[in-house]
Amino acid sequence: MSDPARPRVLVVPFRIAQPMPVPHVAVEHEVLRPPLPDGTPQARLGALCDAIAARVAGDPVRAVYVGDCVLTLGVLAGLQRRGLAPTLIWLDAHGDFNTWETTPSGFLGGMPLAMAVGRGEQTVARAAGLRPIPEDRVVLVDGRDLDPGEDRAVAESRLLHVSVARLLAMPLPAGPLYVHLDVDVVDPGEMPAVSYPAAGGPAAATVRAAIARLASAGQVSAFSMTLWEPGLPGADRSEAAAAVLARPMLEGATPSASPPVPGVRPTGP
Repeated sequence: MSDPARPRVLVVPFRIAQPMPVPHVAVEHEVLRPPLPDGTPQARLGALCDAIAARVAGDPVRAVYVGDCVLTLGVLAGLQRRGLAPTLIWLDAHGDFNTWETTPSGFLGGMPLAMAVGRGEQTVARAAGLRPIPEDRVVLVDGRDLDPGEDRAVAESRLLHVSVARLLAMPLPAGPLYVHLDVDVVDPGEMPAVSYPAAGGPAAATVRAAIARLASAGQVSAFSMTLWEPGLPGADRSEAAAAVLARPMLEGATPSASPPVPGVRPTGP
């Protein structure tokens, strides 16, 4: 049963299942820090995604701030546990559509969109209880920086691959939407504190307009945002820009009472 007193914003401060600093989020929120098993990154990510899925399914949230895009698998699995089959709107400078056959680095953070549709590495998805979503229920927005091999996989898939400007104009898919925003989709001149900057991205105002359009449609069942890097130069600018981007999805959330990490209610140890 949903608890109306519980914060509707969830912060999951892990990157590839390793703890990271909790960022400043200017609305009341809950920090999810479940105990994770020893073992491979996949095993730890699987346990973390399962915990996210349980939280999203049991007490729906307005937004989930995550340290990496792999954790979106937990949000998706939680929506499925609630009986939803959303279209996934994925705003990202990268495709995150690598598999072990295409990845140049072996980085799991470059694979979650492929995982979500049942391609490649499936350990994390299975641990979260995620059923692969149909490729034609995925809209990759921007995805301007694709690895060799990944670009071909995207082109030959059934994903709809569009620009942010196109998202502003196109008809939205019917039914529930799950919107995921990786802040590196914004041009790094405005969003400097990201791990993998990709030149030539859209302006923050354009991305915010797209987020506002999605929020106003009344179809969004979940929103997640991949965090900026608090320890990198320009983190204060990125934090401010991210707050503006997320605002359309957070309207009605309770403002925090006291900075710099306000309103936090940790769960787990």
